[in-house]
Amino acid sequence: MSEIGGRRKRSLDSNKNTQETVQREKNEAIRDISKSYNEFKKFEGKQYTGMKVGGSHKWYYDKGEWKEKKITPDKWEFNYAVTKRRAGHAPEGSGVPVGTEYNWYILAHQNVRKLDANNYSTSMTGLKYKLAHKRAEKENWNITDDAQRNRLIQILQELIDELKGDMKMEIVEAAE
Repeated sequence: MSEIGGRRKRSLDSNKNTQETVQREKNEAIRDISKSYNEFKKFEGKQYTGMKVGGSHKWYYDKGEWKEKKITPDKWEFNYAVTKRRAGHAPEGSGVPVGTEYNWYILAHQNVRKLDANNYSTSMTGLKYKLAHKRAEKENWNITDDAQRNRLIQILQELIDELKGDMKMEIVEAAE
């Protein structure tokens, strides 16, 4: 083989090795994502799994259905059902198995502005708390209904305490 042909073969072998290295690193990164998602983490002394605190998702919601019923002059009951879709794709090997369920409690502030007789602009900001989960292969939730109710009471009490604390700060600042 001529010198030029020899260099060309080495170059092709080098490209093949580079591609294999890149693929191996990609596969290792995928395994790391799956491993890190499922490994135990700690937050404020409590152990958990899943996305690390500070991580985020972006979702798109399909056309959903919002139904509401007036209960008192200032109180409405509502139901909202829709499929949500991830913006982009979940990393391979990450996340929980298909069939896993969650029970979330959402506290939200909804801002609405009437645009015309039939349309309103609306936006919501708020907090979402996990009360319980049910693994895909299990029949039952990870905690009882009573434990979920007690967790919700704890969440709401912490928010009440926080609001009262904010109110005290406002009073102190106004007095200064």
